[in-house]
Amino acid sequence: MASKDVDDDEDFDELEEDDSEIVAGMGSLTLSPDEAGKRVTWEKEQSKLKSQLITVDSPDVRSWRKGNSLFFGLHNIAGVDISFVKGTQKACAMMVILTFPDLRVAHISKEIVEMTEPYIPGFLAFREVSFLMDRLEEIKGNNPHLMPQVIMVDGNGILHPRGLGLASHFGILCGIPCIGVAKNLFCVDGLQKSADFKEKISKLKKKGDSFDLKGDSGKLWGKASCQDFR
Repeated sequence: MASKDVDDDEDFDELEEDDSEIVAGMGSLTLSPDEAGKRVTWEKEQSKLKSQLITVDSPDVRSWRKGNSLFFGLHNIAGVDISFVKGTQKACAMMVILTFPDLRVAHISKEIVEMTEPYIPGFLAFREVSFLMDRLEEIKGNNPHLMPQVIMVDGNGILHPRGLGLASHFGILCGIPCIGVAKNLFCVDGLQKSADFKEKISKLKKKGDSFDLKGDSGKLWGKASCQDFR
């Protein structure tokens, strides 16, 4: 994989790949023989990784709590994203570290990279996660005191056909709790953009407004929340 430092003056149109628009039952996708082979291999790898997935608070997370304060011991949080140059394999991988609770930007780690793996819906992690790991390693090497305790990932976590989206995949590899923050609904377990869903979305007016994303199985997959963080 090729990479270089970001030139702040570089002008490119931002494009993001998002698995969230893809519904379960993706077998009808037209893939090249090479992509079909990768999909089989990657699906097996997802199954192996899923056995390592932790969906309950670890002792470290529980140690943040003190009295009525849920996040007393939480000091550094991160957000990660990869944005693409339309029509190319060029992208900008970035991790931003914020101090908590004041949400002050403490560090930005960014790099222009060349994508080497194909985009196959449902397998976004295999295309992006190595670049996210590179950003984390840069912080670990140069600013270890800023290592995040929680990472928010632009992508899905367990809301995924096999329960292992980009956020969950990244969390397993880096050993840090990750929260998937997707922009669109991933339609699994009966979740769909129905009239009822759209009505609930229309009622999300202010910061903190949310509703549960519960599938036909009764499983709670996550929450839909207001995007206005002003």
